[in-house]
Amino acid sequence: MARIAGVDLPRDKRIAIALTYIYGIGRSTAMEIVEKTDVDPYTRVRDLTEDEIARLREVIDRDYKVEGELRAENAAHVKRLMDIGSYRGLRHRRGLPVRGQRTRTNARTRKGPRKTVGARRSR
Repeated sequence: MARIAGVDLPRDKRIAIALTYIYGIGRSTAMEIVEKTDVDPYTRVRDLTEDEIARLREVIDRDYKVEGELRAENAAHVKRLMDIGSYRGLRHRRGLPVRGQRTRTNARTRKGPRKTVGARRSR
């Protein structure tokens, strides 16, 4: 099993697809990495040699920000927005959609499950 950037890559997938299991690497970046390291993109992870795995690991460590480092950087960006009190920062702090989506309906992913508010009857 190939372990790159702290992630166990799935053995039965092609390397160009398996690299996308690493946070910060998408399809186009995975193809770039494969081209840089001269690894056949159609090779299954289980069929990689130790030399190919080492080359992939080295290129990813040297040229790309992935996993923990990238997550920390993204968290720092959001924290900065909250600290300076920007509109986007306030939306993050309140757990509401940040990019202008409507909130009267929908927005359940950001807002969480509905909190039913019942009407109180006066006696």
